[in-house]
Amino acid sequence: MKPETRFTSIIVLLALVIPLASSCGGSSDESPAQGTPIPSIAMSISHEELKARIDKYAGVAISYDQSIVSEPEKRALAKLVEAGYIMDEIFLRQVWSGNTAMRDDLHMAVLDSHENPRSEAAIHRDLVEDIDHFFRINFGPWDRLDEDSPFIGTIPKPAGANYYPEDLSTEDFEAHIAANPGDEEAFRGFFTTIRRQDDGLVAVPYSTEYKDQLQRAAALLHETADILTKSENVGKYAAGVDYTTLATFLRSRADAFSSNDYFQSDMDWMDVRDNIIDVTIGPYETYEDGLNGYKAAFETFIAIRNPTDSKKLEGIKGYLQLLENSLPIPDEHKNPNRGSESPISVVDLVFAGGDTKAGVQTIAFNLPNDERVREAKGSKKVMLKNISQAKFDKILVPIAREILDPAQLDHVDFDAYFNNVLMHEMAHGLGPGTIKRADGTETTVSRELKELYATLEEAKADISGLYCRKILVDEGFFEKGSDVKGYVSFLPGFFRAIRFGATSAHGKANMIEFNFMREQGAITLDADTDRFHVNLDKMPAAVEALSNRLLMIQAVGDYDAAAEFIAKYGEPTPDVDRMLEKLANIPVDIEPQYAAEEIVKHIGL
Repeated sequence: MKPETRFTSIIVLLALVIPLASSCGGSSDESPAQGTPIPSIAMSISHEELKARIDKYAGVAISYDQSIVSEPEKRALAKLVEAGYIMDEIFLRQVWSGNTAMRDDLHMAVLDSHENPRSEAAIHRDLVEDIDHFFRINFGPWDRLDEDSPFIGTIPKPAGANYYPEDLSTEDFEAHIAANPGDEEAFRGFFTTIRRQDDGLVAVPYSTEYKDQLQRAAALLHETADILTKSENVGKYAAGVDYTTLATFLRSRADAFSSNDYFQSDMDWMDVRDNIIDVTIGPYETYEDGLNGYKAAFETFIAIRNPTDSKKLEGIKGYLQLLENSLPIPDEHKNPNRGSESPISVVDLVFAGGDTKAGVQTIAFNLPNDERVREAKGSKKVMLKNISQAKFDKILVPIAREILDPAQLDHVDFDAYFNNVLMHEMAHGLGPGTIKRADGTETTVSRELKELYATLEEAKADISGLYCRKILVDEGFFEKGSDVKGYVSFLPGFFRAIRFGATSAHGKANMIEFNFMREQGAITLDADTDRFHVNLDKMPAAVEALSNRLLMIQAVGDYDAAAEFIAKYGEPTPDVDRMLEKLANIPVDIEPQYAAEEIVKHIGL
């Protein structure tokens, strides 16, 4: 069993971090007494490089309309923000077993830099604060925009994060299941960690692994539900606002934190409506599990719903079965009973916590991931409008000006970009989910594709979303010609996502899409202007062909085909590398600065 990782005290931290990072930026490994490997907290990069990496994130003030929020709703938001900070804490633990110790040491260094003017930390205060800042952006000592390279110490990021023992291989994992078939469901489940016990492995429910944090979060959700449904508060909300369904979800999600069964609370979440406050909280996405792609990370989105924009898009759910039926795959792989509730919410984000806050910021999501819920009720699409607008202004438009044929720039507008995101989320809820192996055994796409699932699913959602957008134009839901804007806006969107890094599911997915489109002649590079042009006459056929390839890999759960497809199309070409150099001074993503002062003051944070 690999010994537990430990870290140096604050005194050693300062002795290691400050001189090494500020002088030459080299890495260093400290050898502890008697064989317990203690990774150095010495910086692996120079302070200058650290500043450059922080600058890849554009600080953006994220606001919302506080005038529509009543006093009881503000108290409820305060409780939810506090629960959101608990999701931060759980996710920090999920990323790496050494994260909380390192976070605490960095926090102590920052405090020391302000409280002790003659300390080493005070002398190098800017460096100390920058290290702490970048650690918090990444939820750990690895740069998520640089293929998870370490910027503190030299330890590679564990593929299985802290969901598994760090020395556990996929082969060891599968060997245990083969020898203990009764463990398969728990071992492959979304909501367990795998730990060593005696000489073997055990699955530990999240409700046990994170018991203290989840109990606190559950109490806050119950308190929020009580505030929102208290009789004296109900009359203070805007006309038509009813928090009954939200309160039901909050209470059932609180129960799930202790039962480790999230099915009913996911069903209740699908029923939430007629409210201003929009809440998503719990374990959802599996991107952080690079070993198997099974384990769900904790996160939260706390937002204010925009009823007008939400209602405008609500009609799209009436087309879900049509879109499913129209997918370019044989009928036997389509779902004839696609859940049609599938609500759409357009919101302004108030606060985000956990997985969604790490590195690249989410602009929209489609949940839940439980195929049982999707088949019964569909899935909910939540569009983060203020985050999307910030990324469009700060990143997408500057990229388009650098890489796109100037004659096509007029096709790039916010609505086109926003609706591409919408269709991406719609497409997550379409296509194969529950499938059958060749022997007739029922399984799911995610279980069969394992760690490759996230990349294939993101590519499928992008391309099938474009394919379905054309159908909705033909049906009259989107205005005529908006598919053209969607095709063109998609090109700078490629480069925006490619810059997220080769280890990012979104970045890898977009590289696949871009290379396939170039192969099909749908995207060409003008050698004279060094700008890309979208060949609109070839885009529809290319989109259909790629949709078919991705959907069929999922439909048969073909892991080998997925690996081969990613290997063929997932790497950048020299043209792409050169173009990325032209974008070096454009931020890669945003760092939201939430206008939450009016909320957090209620809880004394």
